[in-house]
Amino acid sequence: MSTSVREVSVFGDAIQYFNEAAANLEIDEGMRRILTHPSRQVIVSIPFQRDNGELEVYTGYRVQYNFTRGPAKGGIRYHPGVTLDEVTALAFWMTWKCAAVDLPFGGGKGGVTCDPTMLSQGELERITRRYAAELVEIVGPDKDVPAPDVGTNPQIMAWFMDTYSMHVRMSVPGVVTGKPLEIGGSRGRVEATGRGVMLVAAAELATLGRTLKGERVVVQGFGNVGSIAAMLLEQQGAIVVGISDVTGGYHNENGIGVKSAIAYAQEHHSLDGFRGGEHISNSQTLELPCDILVPAALEKQITGENAARIQARLIVEGANGPTTPEADHVLQSRGITVVPDILANAGGVTVSYFEWVQDRTGYFWKEAEVNERLKDIMETNFAAIDAMAKTRNVSLRTAAYMTAIDRVVKSLKIRGIYA
Repeated sequence: MSTSVREVSVFGDAIQYFNEAAANLEIDEGMRRILTHPSRQVIVSIPFQRDNGELEVYTGYRVQYNFTRGPAKGGIRYHPGVTLDEVTALAFWMTWKCAAVDLPFGGGKGGVTCDPTMLSQGELERITRRYAAELVEIVGPDKDVPAPDVGTNPQIMAWFMDTYSMHVRMSVPGVVTGKPLEIGGSRGRVEATGRGVMLVAAAELATLGRTLKGERVVVQGFGNVGSIAAMLLEQQGAIVVGISDVTGGYHNENGIGVKSAIAYAQEHHSLDGFRGGEHISNSQTLELPCDILVPAALEKQITGENAARIQARLIVEGANGPTTPEADHVLQSRGITVVPDILANAGGVTVSYFEWVQDRTGYFWKEAEVNERLKDIMETNFAAIDAMAKTRNVSLRTAAYMTAIDRVVKSLKIRGIYA
C-alpha cells in the first residue's frame, strides 16, 4: 500500500474523530462546513535539470488549511506517492494538533512527488530551490512556516530558507523551522517529539498518583521519536521491555538497554541482529504485556482486529494516526487509556514554534530553557484536555479534538466571516 493511500485513510479517521468531537460541542453545520474545507490548495510544476543534463518536471503542493489562529504550520515531504489529497489530509490534521497545544498557528502541509533516495544532493537542491521559488508569494513568517517531514531534513530547510531570503532580498530565518543550529535552528528540536511523549505519559500517570519509575514500557518504532522516547522514559525510571523497527520486535522482560540499542541501530542502520532481546514480530510487539505502549511507527497499527489483544493499560501515541476509530472504541470499552497523537506527539511542532519565536526576536535560548518551556506547554494543555475529558465524560482523544475545535471556533467567531 502506498504512503498516499495510507495517509488518505488517516484523513478519514481524522474526519471521524472531528465529527465525534464536533457533535459533543454542538457545532452547527455551517461552521462544520468551514472547518472541513481548506483555505488554499496550491499545485506547482517543478522543472529541473538532472546531473546528466536531462530535463524533468515534478509536481509540488502546498495546502494552507486554516489561518484563524495564525500562519499555517506544517512539514514538507518528498515522496513519490505524494498527492493533493494526502497533503490536504495532513494539513487538516495539523490544524487540530497546533490548536490542541494552544499554539498561534493554523494548519499547513506541503510535498513534492519525487523519490529523494534516487536524487543526488545537487538534484535535491535544485528541486528544493525551484519549489521554494514557486511558493515565495504565499509563504513567510507571517503567512506559512514549513518544516521537515518524510524525505526532507534540515539541509533542505536551509536551501528553502536561502531561496526565500534571496527573493525578498533579506535574511529571513523564520520562514521555516527545523533548520540547522548555525542558521537559526533551535536547541532541543531533535529530541522534542520524543520528549513530549515522555512528558504526557508522566502527566497521565500523575493523575493516578503514579510515576514512571518501574513502569514497563514497549515502544513500537525505533526512529527519531521512538528511540528518544524510550531513552527519556528509561531515564525517568521506566523499564523498556520491548522495542521494534522494520526488522521486527525485540523483547526482554528484564529490560532492554536503550542506549546500547540506539548505538546498535546507528551503527547498523537498523535493529536487525540486535541481541539485547528475543526477536519477535512487529505485531507481537504491540501485544506484549506492559504498562505503557508507545506506538511510534506507522499509522493504523492498532486496529479492530488486534485491539482486543493489547495488554497495555496506557497507550501514548508517538506516531500519527496509529489507532483506527474502530480500535479506539474497543480500547475504550476495555478501560485502556489512550493519549492521542494530536497531543502526545505535539512536542515537535511546539519546539518548532519556539524556533519561530527565537528567529523573530533574534535571541536564542539554552536547551534547558527550551525543555522547560516545552514541559510547561505539554503539561498545561494535558491538564486542560484531561479536565475536559472528565467534565464531559469522554475519552482523552475526543477531549483533545473538542479542545482544539473549540479554540479554533472561538477565534473564528471573534474574528468573524469576511465576505
